[in-house]
Amino acid sequence: MPLIDRHTAGVYIIAATPFEDDGALDLASIDRLTDFYLAKGVDGMTVLGVMGEAPKLTPEESFAAAARFIERSSVPVIVGVSAPSFGAMKALTAHSMDKGAAGVMVAPPPGLKTETSVLAYYAQVCEALGPDVPVVFQDYPQLTGVHVTAGTILELTRRHPQIVMLKHEDAPGLNKLSAVREGSGTADTPRMSILCGNGGIHLAQEMQRGADGAMTGFAFPEMLVEVVRLHRAGDADGAEDLFDAWLPLVRHEQQPGLGLALRKEALRRQGAIAGSAVRAPGPKLTAADQGELTRLVERVGRRLGRDLAAAA
Repeated sequence: MPLIDRHTAGVYIIAATPFEDDGALDLASIDRLTDFYLAKGVDGMTVLGVMGEAPKLTPEESFAAAARFIERSSVPVIVGVSAPSFGAMKALTAHSMDKGAAGVMVAPPPGLKTETSVLAYYAQVCEALGPDVPVVFQDYPQLTGVHVTAGTILELTRRHPQIVMLKHEDAPGLNKLSAVREGSGTADTPRMSILCGNGGIHLAQEMQRGADGAMTGFAFPEMLVEVVRLHRAGDADGAEDLFDAWLPLVRHEQQPGLGLALRKEALRRQGAIAGSAVRAPGPKLTAADQGELTRLVERVGRRLGRDLAAAA
């Protein structure tokens, strides 16, 4: 499987992690989910991210889940390896790359207060992982509390050739995205691939600002694939029109604390996973939540002229 690089583009879906109703890791559903994502046309997958409930997994479960996704997939797989210790990060990275991962994603740990500390931290990350491992810098200050400027991101990719991609999740962050795009691929700064997260809520504008695609989760990945395809074909208006039709469901999945449960239930209804359990501590959908999801799926399906309710 090819490694990610500075020109990686398209849709790298953030994969959910399936669990049994009792909370056990559901490896069989990883196969089903991977097949589902592939059938929807994704260009790659990112596993063990925040929405993949990575912090809730034991080290042994992380190893097993990463290996299962990689072995099942016919597209590149990036593995989230953020961890409090470099030992844990290095072990999961080595295991994943040995299984055929395309690269790893690392977010700065909470507590880094200065740009200098961010630069120092990633110097240690790159040394620990080795120069042959491609790294995605995950910029998600809403979660980590670590705010990093575009200038520091560009300095990271200048200092460390293996930091080839930015997962852009800052919000508001469109001007930051523009600054990274305009500041990389120059005489003194190598190009950086930019894939965007945040559930895809700003995807249309992010593509117009120069993003290479999406790295996020959405229970109907065909939307991400089609929007990115249309935009890359030069049809920005068509891409945004399509995005607008899906927006009620995108917005609904963005509810803090509840969004993952909604996403997993929508995936379950489509047959992508056997159960929609979120590992404890986590939310459970009420009957009202279920009804709202059904109504939104039906309404969006009517706008698109597609029978989404039949699949979900």
